[in-house]
Amino acid sequence: MLQRDPRRTTVARALAAVGAGIVVLLALGVGVLAGWAPQVRLDDAVSRALYAGDDRSVAIDVLLEVLTTPGVVWFRVVVSLPVLFWLGTRRAWRTAGWVVAANVLVGPVTALLKEAFGRVRPAFENGGAGYDTLSFPSGHSSGIATLVTVALVLAWPRLTVRHRRLAVAGGLALVVLVGLTRMWLGVHFLSDVVGGWALGVAWTLLVAVVFDALPGGRGALPPREEPNRRTP
Repeated sequence: MLQRDPRRTTVARALAAVGAGIVVLLALGVGVLAGWAPQVRLDDAVSRALYAGDDRSVAIDVLLEVLTTPGVVWFRVVVSLPVLFWLGTRRAWRTAGWVVAANVLVGPVTALLKEAFGRVRPAFENGGAGYDTLSFPSGHSSGIATLVTVALVLAWPRLTVRHRRLAVAGGLALVVLVGLTRMWLGVHFLSDVVGGWALGVAWTLLVAVVFDALPGGRGALPPREEPNRRTP
């Protein structure tokens, strides 16, 4: 009986996730370009329901700005620096390369897509946030999805099954929280956020495949060594 190659299976699943993410991103992008009525109505309804309002207190505004911070570029850089230093001490250059490529280049990729789709920010009666930049896909959402996906892929071989579940749950919670803050602040529509998530995950997994950094690959961390157990 032929046994499956775990590494090839991992790559195949990653590529399937990349394809799914691209499909979601492009489907939402086409809806934006075409002004597809159901998507426009849903985006408008959700954005108005979640928007914290122009008259929100300073404390709420500061809180939302803090909660949305994990999606910005400098946060990814600061978080990644200790990891890159540790990888450097292990001479894991391929691993470090994919971490840098995924985290740094997702910003320019997102910016190019924003220009391609050209969607303006949500507008509210009293002006809202008034950002001059474009809206689809959300850069904060793609950024946090990239950061969390990098962290999960990088740490996966060294985590126990229980810790993997906790890491996935915590990562998902952070991704959702940052996405919600973009709508609470009134600077993105729902489809901007979902499109950003899809982009971040797809981009990160694609870069991991290119660098052979998925678990079991040359650019992946080795599994954690289990301590020798004494036999009774």
